[in-house]
Amino acid sequence: MSRRQRAVLVAAVLALLLGSAACNQARGLFGKQYEYEEDLYVSLDGSATLVVNASLPALVALRGLQIDSNPSGRTEDEKIRAAYQSPVTEVTRVSPPWRRKGRRFVQVRVTVSDIRKLHEAAPFSWSHYGLAAQSGVTVFTQHIGASAFTPGTLQNVGWDGSEIVAFRLHLPSKIRWHNSRSLDTNQPLDVGRGNILGWEQHLTDRLDGAPVDIRVEMESQSILYRTLWLFGGAFLAAVTLLVGLIWWTVRKGRRQAASGGAS
Repeated sequence: MSRRQRAVLVAAVLALLLGSAACNQARGLFGKQYEYEEDLYVSLDGSATLVVNASLPALVALRGLQIDSNPSGRTEDEKIRAAYQSPVTEVTRVSPPWRRKGRRFVQVRVTVSDIRKLHEAAPFSWSHYGLAAQSGVTVFTQHIGASAFTPGTLQNVGWDGSEIVAFRLHLPSKIRWHNSRSLDTNQPLDVGRGNILGWEQHLTDRLDGAPVDIRVEMESQSILYRTLWLFGGAFLAAVTLLVGLIWWTVRKGRRQAASGGAS
């Protein structure tokens, strides 16, 4: 095998590993699989992208979507898109379905210009969002209330009581404080790579409408902004040093030339 072929093989293996890691993250924190999950990517200006991964039965039971959740049914992409499209949201993707444990799952990706208005979209009306500056930090809050579940809505879904739902935040700046806790240990969760926090709940509790209260305090300057300033400062320092060295070299050369002329 030539050196070039080995390099291509290594690159392919790395790409496969990275893709696998990304898929695992998409499945949830700590390798868990969720029946319903929301990933909220929020910016300090209030704009956000929200990604929902959920089984069709969960969308029917939790959010009241009027779609066919039968495992052998047809995935109604247009109905799902219409449910999530609103005056405050823009649907950018409804994925092809995939199957797990006999149920069909889909991913819905939406954008919103102001997270504080997201509750005006019906699928997110169970939440009320806040984002404001307080005492030198930016505070994000989310209160998740009752689901749309009506007993008898679904038959023979296949849920066994072990299913979990998750709400995750992907934050743009350094986190000062949060109330994220593990469902298993009821202990505070470590902040994941990329400033990710998660809140978990049993599906049965979510169906019953047990509330989830999220609060995060973060710095009011994004990590990217600070990084760019650091790089900019380092670049400016390097340029200043280079200019100083050139000036010193030119000046020294002139002095040597003047000394030689005088002698």
